[in-house]
Amino acid sequence: MRLQDKVCLITGGAAGIGKATAIKFAAEGAKVVLCDVNEESGKALAAELGNGASFYKVDVTNRQEVQAWVDDVVEKYGHVDVLINNAGVTRDGLFVKYKNGEVVSQMEEKAWDFVVDVNLKGVFNCAQAVVPAMIEQKGGVILNASSIVGLYGNFGQTNYAATKFGVIGMTKTWSRELGRHNIRVNAVCPGFILTEMVQKMPEKILAGLAAKTPLGHMGKPEDVANVYCWLASDEASYVNGTTISVDGGMVLGT
Repeated sequence: MRLQDKVCLITGGAAGIGKATAIKFAAEGAKVVLCDVNEESGKALAAELGNGASFYKVDVTNRQEVQAWVDDVVEKYGHVDVLINNAGVTRDGLFVKYKNGEVVSQMEEKAWDFVVDVNLKGVFNCAQAVVPAMIEQKGGVILNASSIVGLYGNFGQTNYAATKFGVIGMTKTWSRELGRHNIRVNAVCPGFILTEMVQKMPEKILAGLAAKTPLGHMGKPEDVANVYCWLASDEASYVNGTTISVDGGMVLGT
């Protein structure tokens, strides 16, 4: 019960790593507050978790929605102890594809804007909304979802890599700015994780991804949730401004 009675906000909490994190946190005694754009799945999960769990339909790119969510949580629960900035999207495509002396395709501006809006601005919005409450209560934890792509880059993911590099930059900056208020900020970089979406990929592709990982298999959402749980707990009370990879030892390109 490492998170007993801690109020923990999780964005993108209706599925995948967010869902696994919600389940883990609830099992550790937390009062879990989910937000997602998937209302049906989010409400169902909150009902399943019990222990004061709740769900809010929130678009993290919308500052007004985010602020209203956080304000309501503080009013309802009295405090906010942990924010997991988990919500994220991909819209992959080559930066420029050049063939036979001409450009045949390139990453569209709308794909760039959408990924940056959710993955970078969304993290900014949510963190900025919770920080005043954390300062008032003299402490808190912010955990940001980056990616191994945010460490090494990746083919066809200019937009996604830019946001995940950016998340690490924000994490390090906020850890410096907010540490004096006893607010710890860290980032987690998942590798290839078997989320519901990934499991729908062809078996051949999954086998190839596993082969790139020194441990020889892909991770589970619970592997990332366990790291979030430790970082959110008092056991990690002196861990601040760091980036932890949960990737089975993988280095892209090997």
